[in-house]
Amino acid sequence: MILPSKSHLVATLALGLLGACQSANTSVSTPTSTTAETVAEAELPALPIVNPVLAGDFPDPSITKVGDTYWATATSSNWGPAFPLLKSTNLTDWELVGHVFPNELPDWADYYFWAPEISEENGKIYVYYTAHKKGGNLAVGVAVADNPAGPYRDLGPLVAQKDGSIDGFPMRDEKDELYLIWKEDGNSVGQPTPIWAQRLNEEHTALIGEKKELFRNTVPWEGNLVEGVSMVKRNDYYYAFYAGNGCCGHNCTYGIGIARSKSLLGPWEKYEKNPILTKNEKWACPGHGTVFNRGNRWYMLHHAYDTRSFEFVGRQGVVSEFTWNAEGWPEFRSGGTVPDKGTPPAVARSFTDEFDQATLQPSWQWPVQERPTVAVQGGQLRLTARPEHSGAVLGQHTTTADYTATTTLLNPAKLPAGTLAGIAAHGDPENTLALTVGGGKLQLWQLEKGKQKTLGEARLPNATTALTLRMQAQNGNLFRFGWSTDGGKTWQSLPGQSAPINGTYLPPWDRGVRAGVLVKGPATATVSFENFSLQSQVITAQSGGNAPDGKQ
Repeated sequence: MILPSKSHLVATLALGLLGACQSANTSVSTPTSTTAETVAEAELPALPIVNPVLAGDFPDPSITKVGDTYWATATSSNWGPAFPLLKSTNLTDWELVGHVFPNELPDWADYYFWAPEISEENGKIYVYYTAHKKGGNLAVGVAVADNPAGPYRDLGPLVAQKDGSIDGFPMRDEKDELYLIWKEDGNSVGQPTPIWAQRLNEEHTALIGEKKELFRNTVPWEGNLVEGVSMVKRNDYYYAFYAGNGCCGHNCTYGIGIARSKSLLGPWEKYEKNPILTKNEKWACPGHGTVFNRGNRWYMLHHAYDTRSFEFVGRQGVVSEFTWNAEGWPEFRSGGTVPDKGTPPAVARSFTDEFDQATLQPSWQWPVQERPTVAVQGGQLRLTARPEHSGAVLGQHTTTADYTATTTLLNPAKLPAGTLAGIAAHGDPENTLALTVGGGKLQLWQLEKGKQKTLGEARLPNATTALTLRMQAQNGNLFRFGWSTDGGKTWQSLPGQSAPINGTYLPPWDRGVRAGVLVKGPATATVSFENFSLQSQVITAQSGGNAPDGKQ
C-alpha cells in the first residue's frame, strides 16, 4: 500500500494478482488518487481472476505497488527465510526475489513470523509484521528499506502486550495523523480480542499517546476472535475488513466481516449481514488479506484453503471481487464466496534445481530456528548434517495435493558413520516422513512428535555411486517412496510397502507440508545431492474435501 502522506526462481509463480489503483472520489491505501495510473487505468477492463493467484502456503498475503512494479509478501511462520518478497510488472508472472529477513532474524524475535503488511510512504518501504518476542509473547514490529527488494533494517517491536499483539496495519486518520491498528491476542488465553488503534510517530519507531479500542468479537459468527484488519477509506467512511472465528486446520471456520466508521477512532458499526465472505465447495475458510482497487473495481487478496489439499498445502493466496451496495456496504461477488473458476486454468508448479547457480535458489526454505549450513558448487548441493530433530532440512512449498519429488544422492555407500541422507516430507522439525540412506541400507522412517519409527528397510546395492530417491504424494496426506540405481529408468520399493503411508500427522496447525531433502548425523558430516525436482498435478474434480480419515 501507499499511505496518504503529509508532504532466478526456476518455477515461475503464476499469481494472478490484480492491479491496485483508485478512483478520484475514494481514498485507499494504494496508490493515492493523484497518481497518473488512476487516470490511465480507470477505464481498463477487469483482469481475469485465476485462483489460487498465489499457489502454495502463503497465508495473510499483502500487496502494494511501487512505481510500475507490484510487490507481494505473506506469512512465513516457522519456515525461514522470513517473509518472501515477490515482484511483477504484469500481475501474472511473479518472481521471488528475496526475503525481508534473508539471513539474520531481528535481534528481539525468535519464531512465528506472521502477517506482514507492506507499504510505501515518502519514498520508504515499511513492512509491519508479527513475531514472537524472546522471553515474551507475540509482538508487532516494523522494518524499513529504501527499495522494496531490500535490504531491510529492523526498527524493533512497536507493541507487545501480555497476551500478545498481532496483525499490525498502518492507517492515517481524518487529521492525517498516522496510526497503528492491531489485534490483542486475547483468544490465546480464553479472552476477547480487541482491535486497537494508537498513534505512531512519523519515524515509525514508537507508539505515542493512548491506545483506543475500535471493536472486538461480539457476535456469534465471530467465535473466539476477530483479527487481520485491512482498512480503506471510501467517501465518508473508514472500512475495516476483518477475519473472524477459527483460522486454521481441517475444521477451520474462518470468514470475513466488515465494519465502518466516519472517524478512524469510532464509533464503529458492524454490518448486520456479516460475514460477507464464506466458504464454498472449492475454497474454505477465507480470511486475512489486503483490500485494493483497479479503477472502479474492488478486490481483496486474502488466503483460503483448497478443499482438496487443505492444510497439507496450506492457506493459499486468492482474489475475491466485491462491489458497493446502495447503503455503502461491500458485497462480494460469486454469492459471497471465493471465485472458483478462471481463464486460463491454473497451472501446476514444476520446479527443478540442478544446483548450477552460484547460490541457493531463493525458494528453498528451512526451519527458522535451525538454519542449515549449505554450499552450492559444481552442480551439487552440499548439505552439512545436524544431529537433532529431523537433521539439516531444506524444503520447497507444495502447491497441489498430488505431486512427485525426486533427488539424486551422490556416493551413498560412502556416507560418514552415523549419517542419514535422503528425501522427505517435512511438517516441522518434530514431524517428518523420509526415505534415507545410511549404514549400508535404505530406511523408510517417520518422526512423529519427536519420536522416530522405522517403517521399512532394504540393503543398499553394492558399488552404488548415485541413488535417485522418489516421493509421491496423493491427496496431500498419502505417500509412496521408491529408489533407483539407473537414474530413474526403473524404480524399486522397499519390501512390504505396497500401501501408501498416512502422513496426516505432518502439518502443524498454521502451515503446509514441504517436500525436500535432509541430512541427519554428526555436524562434521557433509552430503552431496546432484539435483532436486518437484512435479505437481492439478486435479480439478472435487470430492467434498480431503478428509484425512477418509470421511467426507
